[in-house]
Amino acid sequence: TKWLCVMLTNNIGHHFMVCQAMIPRNLKPFPYICGNRMLSGYKPKSNIKDSYKILELEEGCSLDDIRNSYRSLAKKYHPDSGSATADSEAFMKVEAAYRVVLSDVATKKKSNENNEEEEDQFKSKAPQHRHYLSFEGIGFGTPSQREKQYMQFRVDRATEQVLEYRKQRLESQYAATDLMKAKDVRQSKKVKITQAVERLVEDLIQESMAKGDFDNLSGKGKPLQKFSDCPHIDPMTHNLNRILIDNGYQPEWILMQKEIRETIERLRKNIVASRSKLGGPMTPYRQKQWNHICEQFIEDIRKLNKRIDNFNLVVPILSRQMVHFSADKEIVRAQKTYEALMENRDASNSDTKENEEENVKSFGWKSSLFKWLNL
Repeated sequence: TKWLCVMLTNNIGHHFMVCQAMIPRNLKPFPYICGNRMLSGYKPKSNIKDSYKILELEEGCSLDDIRNSYRSLAKKYHPDSGSATADSEAFMKVEAAYRVVLSDVATKKKSNENNEEEEDQFKSKAPQHRHYLSFEGIGFGTPSQREKQYMQFRVDRATEQVLEYRKQRLESQYAATDLMKAKDVRQSKKVKITQAVERLVEDLIQESMAKGDFDNLSGKGKPLQKFSDCPHIDPMTHNLNRILIDNGYQPEWILMQKEIRETIERLRKNIVASRSKLGGPMTPYRQKQWNHICEQFIEDIRKLNKRIDNFNLVVPILSRQMVHFSADKEIVRAQKTYEALMENRDASNSDTKENEEENVKSFGWKSSLFKWLNL
C-alpha cells in the first residue's frame, strides 16, 4: 500500500507527518513553509518545460489544447483503460504535468490582467489639453475655426438622423400596405374575374351590334325574361351565364364532363346492340365475335378513363370529380340488359299472340253471322 503523507503545522510551529487516511475530509492541509518559499506552490523552470514536453505541447498554448492533450494521454496510459499502453507511472507523470501546466497558464493570465489594469490606469491619468475638451473633440485649428467645424458636424448629423427616420417610416408604411395586400388577395381575384367577364360580355355585345345581329330581333327593346323561377338567383347573373352558355363560352371542365357522359352512354348502347344482333344461343362462332366486341369495348373504356383523369385535374370542385368505369361490370350490365330486353320481347310476343287468337275467334263468329245473313 502506498501512503500519501503530508506535512502539517500545529499552533506552536512544530511540524509532523500524518497519513492521508488520518486527515478529516473538511481539513485542508497547510503547505510546509521553508524560508520564504512555499514548497507546494514552487515550480522550477525546468519542471514547467518538462511538463510541456510530457503533454507534447508548447508554451503559449490555449486551455483547450491542454485539456485535449491530457485526455488523449490519460486514455492512453490510465491503468483502468484496458489499452496495451497502460502504465500507472506514466499516467502519474501526465497528471502531475497537467497540474503544473494549468497553474503556469493561470499565473501568466493573472499577470497579464494586472499589466493591462496598470496600463489602463496610466492612460486614464494621462493629461489632456483643455483646448480639445470642447466641441466633442471635433475639428482643428483655432477655437473659432473648430466651432465652425463643429456646427457643420451637427448639421450633418441632424440631416442623417432625419433621413434615417424617414427611411424607417417609409419601410413601416410599405410593410403595412403589404399586409393589407396579402389580406385582400382573394377579394382582388374575385374583382379581376368579374371585371374580365364583364369586359368579355361587353366586347361580344359591341361586336354583335357592329355586325347587325341585333337589328331584326323580335324582342328588340324589351326586357329579358327570367330563365329561372328561383327567387334566390340573381336574374342579371343568370342571364349573363345563359348568354355565355348559349354562345359556346362554357368552362372546359363542364364540356369534358358532358363529353364523358355522352361517351359512356353511347358505348353502353353499342354493346347492348351488338349483343342483340348476335342473338342466342351462343355458338362458337358467335362467342368468338362477342369476345372481339368485348376486347374493343375494354379498349374504349381505358381511353375513357384517361379522359376522366384529365377531367379530375381540371375540375375546380372536389365533389364534382368522377371515378373510373369498370369494363367487366359494364359487360355484365350489358348482358343483363340484353336478357331483360329478351324477356320483355317474349312477353310482348305472347301478348300479341293472345290478342290475335281473340281477334280470330271474334272475327270467325262475325264471319259465320255474315254468311248466315247472306244465305
